Amino acid sequence: MRRRPQPTRTRLTRAVAWAASLLLAFVLAPAAVHPTEARADNPIVQHVYTADPAPLVHDGRVYLYTGHDEDNSTNYTMKEWRVWSSADMVNWTDHGSPLSVASFSWASANAWAGQVVGRNGKFYWYVPTTERATGRMAIGVAVSDSPTGPFRDALGHPLVGNGEIDPTVFIDDDGQAYLYWGNPNLWYVRLNADMISYSGSPAKIPLTTAGFGTRTGDPNRPTLFEEGPWVYKRGGLYYIVYAAKCCSEFIAYSTAPGPTGPWTYRGTIMPTQGSSFTNHPGIVDFKGNSYFFYHNGALPGGSGYTRSVGVEKFSYNPDGTIPTINMTSTGAPQVGTLDPYIRQEAETIAWESGIETEPSSEGGMNVGYTENGDYIKVKGVAFGTGPSSFTARVASATGGSTIELRLGGPNGTVVGRCGVPNTGGWQTWTTVSCPVGGATGTQDLYLRFVGGSGYLVNADWWRFTAGAPTAPPGRPVGAPRK
Repeated sequence: MRRRPQPTRTRLTRAVAWAASLLLAFVLAPAAVHPTEARADNPIVQHVYTADPAPLVHDGRVYLYTGHDEDNSTNYTMKEWRVWSSADMVNWTDHGSPLSVASFSWASANAWAGQVVGRNGKFYWYVPTTERATGRMAIGVAVSDSPTGPFRDALGHPLVGNGEIDPTVFIDDDGQAYLYWGNPNLWYVRLNADMISYSGSPAKIPLTTAGFGTRTGDPNRPTLFEEGPWVYKRGGLYYIVYAAKCCSEFIAYSTAPGPTGPWTYRGTIMPTQGSSFTNHPGIVDFKGNSYFFYHNGALPGGSGYTRSVGVEKFSYNPDGTIPTINMTSTGAPQVGTLDPYIRQEAETIAWESGIETEPSSEGGMNVGYTENGDYIKVKGVAFGTGPSSFTARVASATGGSTIELRLGGPNGTVVGRCGVPNTGGWQTWTTVSCPVGGATGTQDLYLRFVGGSGYLVNADWWRFTAGAPTAPPGRPVGAPRK
C-alpha cells in the first residue's frame, strides 16, 4: 500500500485548475467548440497521463488498453500498461495496471504501444519492450482469462524481435490471425491458432508511395508510414490506420482487398494537432456507432512525453472512406445512461478534480488521496423518480469529512451529505449511508469531498436505494462546515 505523506502532492490534476485544462484542450484543438462544464469529457482519463490507445469491444463494454507516461517525463518514461472500460463511452472505470515491464523476465524497460485481442476465451496482449539480452525492442505476448487481467507472460521470451515496435493484431473472417508491427519498416507474420506462435517468417509489406503516400524531405523514408499500425476489416475492405510522417505526426490510412495488400493510400484522418508530436490510432464499432481513439497533450503539463487519450464518434462516408476527424474537448456522446441503483465503482469517472486511484485491499481499485474540494463527476445518471438514500464503501485514517452529493456541477444542488468517520486506516473499510432528496430524472452526479486539511476519504464503491425521496438534506452530525 502506498504511504500517505501530508501533503504535498504533485499530481497533474492538482497542478493546474480544472478550468485551465479545458482552456488548454481548446487552444490545442482548433476544431473544438467552447465546452461547458457538463460537456467536457476529453481527455477521457485525467488523473494519470495515458498514451497509445488500443480499444477492444467485449461483452457489452469497450476495454481500453493504454500506456502510462510517468509524471514530469522528458522522454518516453513508461513502466506499465493500464486498462480502462466503459459501457457508455463517457464513464470510464479504472482497472489499474495488470501488466508491466516487470511482468516479462527478459525485458528491461519501455512499456510502449500494444494491443489486446480476444480468442477462445482468452485475451492476448502484444506489447513492444526492450529485450535485456540485446538492448533492442522486441514484441512480447501476455495472456489472461479476463480482459482486465491479471496478465502473465505467455512465452518467457519474445514472440518476435527485430528492433521494431507497435504491434497490432487482426483476426480475419477465416480465422487466420496476423501480427503487424514496425518503424521504420512495416512487418507482418501469420499467427497460429494458439496466438503465441507463428508460421513462416516475418515479411515486409512493401512501402510504396502508391500504398502509403509520399513523404518529402527525408530520402530514407519515401512514404508517409511512420509507426502505430491499426488493422481491421469492414465491408470486405481491409484498413490500415497509422501515424504518418514525423515529427509532428498525423493519422493517415490505406486500404486493400486483402490483409497483406496491395495497399492504396487514402489520405488523412486526423491532421497534426494537440500538443503532442506523436499520435496513435485505434478504431472500433460499439453499440451501432464508430469511434476513433487517439492521444494528445491536452492535460496540464501535457507534451509529447506526457500524453492523454481522447475519443471521437464518427461516421464512415457512403463509399467506406473515413472523414477528417479533429480533436475536441467534448469527446464522444454518452450511449445510454448509468444505473445508480446497482453497485458502481468509485473509480468509474467521467471527469475528476484532484483524486487519484490505487489498488484496494478489497479487490479492484479505489479512489484515494482526496482533499477538500476534490470531486468525481459521473455523467448521465438515471435517477428516475428518485432515490431515498445513498450508500458508499469508504475508509479514512482521519475522519470528520463529508461526501457531498451534488447535481449539475461541483457547486451544484446538494441532494445528500454522507459523513465519513475515522475507520482506523486508509484500507480499513466501512459502509456509510445517508438520506437523499431531490435527485430525479437523468442528471450528472458529482461526489465532492469536503473536510479539513490533508487527505480525507478513500471510496471503493457507491449505490443509491430507490424509494420515496426524503426532505432536502441537512449537514450530517459531526461533519465539518465548508
